[in-house]
Amino acid sequence: MPQEAKELAGFLALIIDSATSALPETLVNTDIRCFKAGCDETVIVDLPDVDKEIYWFCPYCNTEGVISDWQKTKWDNS
Repeated sequence: MPQEAKELAGFLALIIDSATSALPETLVNTDIRCFKAGCDETVIVDLPDVDKEIYWFCPYCNTEGVISDWQKTKWDNS
């Protein structure tokens, strides 16, 4: 697997772990650094419902994403 793919997979795993560890809180400031080049800020995760997608975003550079089908992965702490 290419290094960039490994880094992205690791980033997404951290997002899932962080979002589900914080339940029942749904909007969480994390210690996870944004992966966009040149951005050193941390991302915020939003999990409005355990049966829905996880939304994440960087308030500094506006990079954002959605993670679906994360339920029952090894990073799911719900």
